[in-house]
Amino acid sequence: MFNHIEEDNTFTGLTTLAGLAQSFDNCKFIDCELPAADLSNITFIDCKFEGCNLERSVVFKTGFQGAFFKDCNVNGIDFSKASDFLFGMSFEGCTLNNAILYKKKNKRARFTDCSLKEADLTECDLTDAIFTNCDMHRTVFSYTILKNADLRTSYNYIIDPDENTLKKARFSVHGLPGLLAKYDIRIEG
Repeated sequence: MFNHIEEDNTFTGLTTLAGLAQSFDNCKFIDCELPAADLSNITFIDCKFEGCNLERSVVFKTGFQGAFFKDCNVNGIDFSKASDFLFGMSFEGCTLNNAILYKKKNKRARFTDCSLKEADLTECDLTDAIFTNCDMHRTVFSYTILKNADLRTSYNYIIDPDENTLKKARFSVHGLPGLLAKYDIRIEG
């Protein structure tokens, strides 16, 4: 079934993708258990993942083009190894703890009610991204592009404005300590 394309299908409860297809277009994956699965060289175009466990899955040259994850465990996935071609993902209610998006361009991404604890966003382009109610405890921001990004309702982040691009990014007053952490000052009131 090499180069087989699955279109407009729903897959429920899968424990492997082996033998299915090399490309999935507009497919849904519901309650799939794929921890540490090898998803290398598979392309997901406009696909939705709901309630799936993909923790530590291997995504070498995997295409994520308009992928949406809802209530999924994507802890520890190294997305920096995924294909850069038309890369785009959004997340709702997901855990992305220890996930790596090093150097990925994920403009206009949406992260809603997610945990990004200790995720690595080094050199990631998140222009116009929206982070709604996300826990970013120990998330790494280093030379990250956050132009026009919205982090007003997210929390626990530490972002150095001198080391990251924050032009027109939006933060709440409650987020100021995370922007001024390197100055070791106290903000009260």
